[in-house]
Amino acid sequence: MDNKASAAIDTAPASRGFLTRRGLTLAAVLALAVSWGFLPEFTVVVISYIGLYALVAVGLAMLTGVGGMTSFGQAAFVGMGAYATAWVGTSPTAAGWLGPLAGSAIVPWIGLALGLAVTFAFAWALGAITVKLSGHYLPLCTIAWGLGLYYLFGNMDFLGGQTGITGVPALVIGGVSLASPRALGILIWTALLASMWLLHNLLDSREGRAIRALKSGRLMAESMGVDTARHRTKLFVLAALMAALSGWLYAHMQRFVNPTPFNLNIGIEYLFMAVVGGAGHLWGAVLGAALITLLKEKLQDVLPSLLGTSGNFEVIVFGLLMLLVLQRFADGIWPALERIGQRLLRPEKAKAPSRVAELAHRQLPAKGTVLLQAKDVTKRFGGLVANNVVSMTVKAGEIHALIGPNGAGKSTFFNMISGVDDPTEGEVRLMDQPMQTRPARDFAALGLGRTFQHVRLLGTRSVVDNVALGAHLRAKRGWIASMLRLDRAEEAALQAEARKQIERCGLGAHADSPSASLALGQQRIVEIARALASQPAVLLLDEPAAGLRHLEKRALAELLSQLRAEGLGILVVEHDMEFVMNLADRITVLEFGTVIAEGKPAEVQANPKVLDAYLGGVDEPLEVAA
Repeated sequence: MDNKASAAIDTAPASRGFLTRRGLTLAAVLALAVSWGFLPEFTVVVISYIGLYALVAVGLAMLTGVGGMTSFGQAAFVGMGAYATAWVGTSPTAAGWLGPLAGSAIVPWIGLALGLAVTFAFAWALGAITVKLSGHYLPLCTIAWGLGLYYLFGNMDFLGGQTGITGVPALVIGGVSLASPRALGILIWTALLASMWLLHNLLDSREGRAIRALKSGRLMAESMGVDTARHRTKLFVLAALMAALSGWLYAHMQRFVNPTPFNLNIGIEYLFMAVVGGAGHLWGAVLGAALITLLKEKLQDVLPSLLGTSGNFEVIVFGLLMLLVLQRFADGIWPALERIGQRLLRPEKAKAPSRVAELAHRQLPAKGTVLLQAKDVTKRFGGLVANNVVSMTVKAGEIHALIGPNGAGKSTFFNMISGVDDPTEGEVRLMDQPMQTRPARDFAALGLGRTFQHVRLLGTRSVVDNVALGAHLRAKRGWIASMLRLDRAEEAALQAEARKQIERCGLGAHADSPSASLALGQQRIVEIARALASQPAVLLLDEPAAGLRHLEKRALAELLSQLRAEGLGILVVEHDMEFVMNLADRITVLEFGTVIAEGKPAEVQANPKVLDAYLGGVDEPLEVAA
């Protein structure tokens, strides 16, 4: 960030409010805490229910808004938490297993442990199957197992069938009974706020960047070393556990459990809460839970007096109002409030890290070492041969260019040597290791960095966040450490590395800008900086000069020349012939998926096959600029 930008931030507090976003949050929490003992009993009950619903909606905000996985079945996981503690607290069988602990204050907490364990097992099994689906198949699958679990609750005799389970014991903490909503509501909101703090920390971390990439950039994330299937499953399980926690609290608030609150309609309402408030925003989920809960309460009071009690009119009006809200606020209500808050609130001042960890470093091979090798690679799509017995090597300390007319098979070959696709025949070796059937993240782990023909960035995230994702494999801290903020030294190192590469690529002034606000050429440079953040040994660049102006191309050529001098092996796929001819050490030419020429730039320019097939049969070779 330059001095002018820093000065603008420093003077911003004088022209805006005196509260920061964090200060406003703390003030709201403090106001609720102070007024809690004076609120009417009915208001306390409603606020407690809002907290219960918000726990589920916040998990859905993570799952749907951040992770891009739509679920209609969260109510079933709420039921798991509720039924587990109800059964432990009331079943003679459970009492026999618990022995002397039966009837004690610890029983509900055993119910919590059981509910979370059962939910974890079911969610992991269901998630391993469900998250592999995409498109409309994913939500349809959640509807299927949501209905299945709901009918299971009502048809198992030991769970009380459709009648349910009564006499659920009240929670007791430190000898204090939480039988009343006023007492239990404190625990509900404590659990909600603690969960939001943990999730906020998770999103503000290395693992959080990986989670954000799941929604729109899974291929890109895999190429950065992220195990997207595992992250999707973990996110699915996380949302399920939050729903189970809500169910556990619900059971001890109602002191009664039956299948009705866990049906598909309630699952749809939970999703509405997350979407209306602003999917992907934690506080948006709380806002959505509050709005829909209050709206339902008001409609149930007002509509019978206006339209009579013979019809379920509140459901119709509720649906119409939801349509209006979603039409007016497509991204939810919370983002609109955030935009207002940005004008009224004082921005937070970034704190300097107290300690910066050491990131993993890669020792580059000696110059001339073969880093990447494709040997007799063939790729068929049915009867179409996209690549036919293509061989190529990329060596340390050289720039190798791959050129060819449109439809020559460059993109197909690029995908095979980067782990996106497997060859039909032949072999790809990276660092002298066979890479057949291995995913793109294994290529990244061995030292391959890449860019994409069509830019793949997280548009709403800053340039720093996008570039830091490239260094994902250079750090180790996981979800738990991130939630508890035990990763701050490592995160500071990742941020510093990202800024270093951004400055190196000439985009320092845009480091804190949303990547979508940059021009296309600048976004391509961001991708190069992201690839460099992984400290690769091999760098694959897919049309890096596309969209760049003359001076920007010169700067890119200087950067690539510097990387070559440092010992990187670079493969460039490019249509700009002048850029390629003045930069590459070796060039391979493809036509209809077959190599027609390979050699130094001067040799390729003089090759009759290249002149005829690629350059249109011109009489004079393309001149190389001095």
